[in-house]
Amino acid sequence: MTERLTHRGPDEEGVWFSGPVGLGHRRLSIIDIASSSQPMASPDDRLHLCFNGEILNYRRLRDGLSYPFRTDGDTETLLAAHVVHGPGATELLDGQFAYALHDSATGELTLVRDRLGILPLYYHMDANRIVFASEIKALLPALESGPEIDTASLDSYLGQRSVPAPFTLFAGVRKLPPGHRLRVVEGRARLERYWSIPDGTRTEVTGPQAVAEVEAALRRAVEAATVADVPVGAYLSGGVDSSLIVALVNELRGGSGVDTFAAGFADQRYDELPFARRVSDLIGTRHHEVVLSPADFTDLWPRLTWHRDAPISEASDFAVFRLAELARRHVTVVLSGEGSDELFGGYPKYRVAPKLARMARLPAPLRVPVVEAVQRRLPPAAARARIALRTLSGATEEDRNLTWFAPFTGAERAELVGRWPTHPRARASRDGDLVRRMLAADCASWLPDNLLERGDRMSMAASLELRPPFLDHRLVELAFSLPSDVKVRRGITKWVVKEVARRRLPAEIVDRPKVGFRVPMDAWFRGGLEAMAWDLLTARDSLASTLLDRAAVQRLLHRHRSGVANEEARIWPLLSLEVWHRTFFLGEGVPEGQVA
Repeated sequence: MTERLTHRGPDEEGVWFSGPVGLGHRRLSIIDIASSSQPMASPDDRLHLCFNGEILNYRRLRDGLSYPFRTDGDTETLLAAHVVHGPGATELLDGQFAYALHDSATGELTLVRDRLGILPLYYHMDANRIVFASEIKALLPALESGPEIDTASLDSYLGQRSVPAPFTLFAGVRKLPPGHRLRVVEGRARLERYWSIPDGTRTEVTGPQAVAEVEAALRRAVEAATVADVPVGAYLSGGVDSSLIVALVNELRGGSGVDTFAAGFADQRYDELPFARRVSDLIGTRHHEVVLSPADFTDLWPRLTWHRDAPISEASDFAVFRLAELARRHVTVVLSGEGSDELFGGYPKYRVAPKLARMARLPAPLRVPVVEAVQRRLPPAAARARIALRTLSGATEEDRNLTWFAPFTGAERAELVGRWPTHPRARASRDGDLVRRMLAADCASWLPDNLLERGDRMSMAASLELRPPFLDHRLVELAFSLPSDVKVRRGITKWVVKEVARRRLPAEIVDRPKVGFRVPMDAWFRGGLEAMAWDLLTARDSLASTLLDRAAVQRLLHRHRSGVANEEARIWPLLSLEVWHRTFFLGEGVPEGQVA
């Protein structure tokens, strides 16, 4: 199991056994490099800790603990906090973490995941045992039978490009939800929530007041995120979020510079490298770049699927990995702008949704057929309009919120998978206005189950630690206390963040249209990757042919090839699902020295 996680911790390995209990750890040394080996025991040998992540407030926390410290790291601080405060220690932590704590006196095992789900934690529990790990592949050697597909999770994957916690695409493998702990004693498990997005919004907050509060909180978060005994750099796409993070790091370092990293593509429609260079020149960073081509995808797909433990949900995963690979040559920790869009309303959907909500008042039997007919006839260039219209096919607000990022609508999923059973959905937030409810929904699943999972796996595949300062839980709590009109104001998305950035960055960076980490897949699926898509998805032994409707898949491929529609958003998840199946169930393309 620990060998499967060597990439997450190439610096050191440790194991501890006591009767039927075993803990294993792989270490990536960030803080207290010479000490802090794991698993770590309390002085009386009662508690044993296995910990992944960083406790960013560990220095302040340890000052208030009466404990015989033997090291200078955050691992022992976490252990000491549990010795002194018991389970309540978790609420004292600032940072990103997933850890297991075993109490030899009571036999209790506690698994804990950080508030926002920055770091992962998976487990399998049956009548005889519980096994857990940072990645699913590390669980597989401990399963009594080989891996099986959880068909009830297929609908979620096709609808959301990922599977929401607590489920996964592997039968019997569960994902600990963010902000939760799992306590197991004498064969009984109890799942507890210890943190959630706070209810309630302050109504009387002026624009300047919101800008001042967000600026102060983000500055504190960036300062905390740079705590390390190793070099720390930052991703720089040239967008407002990463550029603001880089500017703040540079300020905190007194203008001494920072290593920044950017990825680009040969397709000028999505290449943001010129903007990244502009910001780098402005701030004075040591800038590094990598450019991707279709060959990167065919070469890396099985390998990165193995690292992801799931279908590669976004084509940009490949760029994130190449970026991490580049960064790891220079630093061990890198900061990113992840989370800003989901906290402060950065996607165009937050601006458009209130208008669409009025159209959604039409009865579904009248609305849905018209919407589906119109969106099918839109030209490929009208991709954004098509996405907006597709959301109106949802019968409820929750369905519409999910459809914004959905490759397949409910009707399209029914055509593909028929009537497979599905898992129940988590209850959506009903607190606040529509924009706030959408943000809460995205923070509950889209962020941890897709974006953060991608960031963690692709960075750890290169043995690089990723830290997103926007997801400091104090900043998250502040964000959800602010009214929506400082997030989306006069049609401007992420207004409050842009006003903070405007104090440091030129208008050409702050006000440029959002591009996102796009990959030119529409062209590549009609060029270098077209044969691969057809071969894998139409093969008689493919997952698409055995679990999905093969004719529906072929119609999708034909529409894209002919240019009638741009179907990259639907071809991609199907192809990724097929590569995942071949990697984990047929053993194709598994990295050398590993077994699926």
